[in-house]
Amino acid sequence: MTEREQELIRLAEEEVEKNKSVVESDPYRLRFHLMPPVGLLNDPNGFIQWNGTYHLFYQWMPFKTGHGAKYWGHYSSADLITWKHEPIALAPSEWFELNGCYSGSAIEHDGKMVLFYTGNVKDADGNRESYQCMAVSEDGLTFDKKGPVVELPEGYTAHFRDPKVWKKGSHWYMVVGAQCEDLTGKVALLRSADLVEWQHLGAIAGSGEKGLGDFGYMWECPDLFELDGVEVLVVSPQGLKADGMNYQNVYQAGYFIGKLDYGSATFEHGDFVELDRGFEFYAPQTTLDEKGRRLMVGWMGVPEQDEDKHPTIKHKWIHALTLPRELKWIDGKLLQVPAEELTQMRKATLIELSKMELSDDKFQLPLEEKRVFELHLSLGADLSLLEFAIGEAAKLTYDASSNVFSLHRKSFVTGEWEMRSCRLTQLTELQAFVDTSSIEVFLNGGEEVFTARLFPEHDASDAVKVCVSGNGTLMKMNAWDL
Repeated sequence: MTEREQELIRLAEEEVEKNKSVVESDPYRLRFHLMPPVGLLNDPNGFIQWNGTYHLFYQWMPFKTGHGAKYWGHYSSADLITWKHEPIALAPSEWFELNGCYSGSAIEHDGKMVLFYTGNVKDADGNRESYQCMAVSEDGLTFDKKGPVVELPEGYTAHFRDPKVWKKGSHWYMVVGAQCEDLTGKVALLRSADLVEWQHLGAIAGSGEKGLGDFGYMWECPDLFELDGVEVLVVSPQGLKADGMNYQNVYQAGYFIGKLDYGSATFEHGDFVELDRGFEFYAPQTTLDEKGRRLMVGWMGVPEQDEDKHPTIKHKWIHALTLPRELKWIDGKLLQVPAEELTQMRKATLIELSKMELSDDKFQLPLEEKRVFELHLSLGADLSLLEFAIGEAAKLTYDASSNVFSLHRKSFVTGEWEMRSCRLTQLTELQAFVDTSSIEVFLNGGEEVFTARLFPEHDASDAVKVCVSGNGTLMKMNAWDL
């Protein structure tokens, strides 16, 4: 580790200590989500289970609640529930990363953990350079930077970042989020025999490719993996226009189902599908763990989407990561299911009800006015209307006449109600994780998911009242303190 990196890490650690009391005094601080100790968190990075321990890194700006020269923060966990904040993994100290150690991934090779990330460099005039860099660790805590292993291929702008690496057969492969010189978003594929020398094979997907038409000016954070017999390309395109219920956020995150031909470096795929229908979800990353599960974590935020208006800023921090989700491909659908370990967060049972007829009269749930809880509902085939009101901050609604489910919340910018929606065949099951300032809702066993930050207008230390109303049968309802 160079003296410059040691100095940058020391300054960041001082910033954490200096602001610890003001950060931790925020009543919007989350109870069971990963957050920065100070400053801004964004993309999850380097998600891996290595030597039996889960490691999850994140983009981190410790000195302000805006973006800048990013570090890699680092959490570790034995069980996906209890996380330890580890020493800083990467700081932007070297010539190839002076303006940020941007997003990337982690692999295991020869018993070592190997990180790949984008070194971001800008000159005085704002001209950008990008390098795909490598760092190696023998203990999972301290990293030896090896410098750039991929320089910018021809045909792309310097918006070339977020390497995700995996092994297939005897070769390593890397996908990189990219922008072509014609200012269209792409995913580039590279191949290596030794992780050091990389060959650019070409763009395998992107705007203007495979009949997509105009589909954004930059594709970020690609992730390509096999899941139960299909191949999934996850990507976060920028520049999509809102289309009905789709693409309602500033930038999107979703996936294509297809087949990668490694020989010809082509990816035949279907339509783009959004991963999350809520207000805050972006730049997800997956890993394959030792149980054979494909786990995913996303950023509970969206770049350039009113980030400067978040009420946590006055407490010197912003943003969080989602709960870990297991991905499954069942009956032609990609399902997102809360990782099974999360059931261990359940403490006291708050509700255990069966067969309840809903009415227009709002029934206040016996949650002892908890602010943090998990809710699980099974719904009858006769359900025509459903409304869950979570204090004055949010509502979950379903109308069977249109099969539209919606998450409504009070905007933290205007104070007015705003909404995100999707159309279902039928609503049969709802699972929600409510934290002090967030909600994650899983519908029909993970067929659709909604993630959002919630900031109650009243004092956030107050408990919330949860009420249910509607028309039809609630077959079963359970809730747990977390």
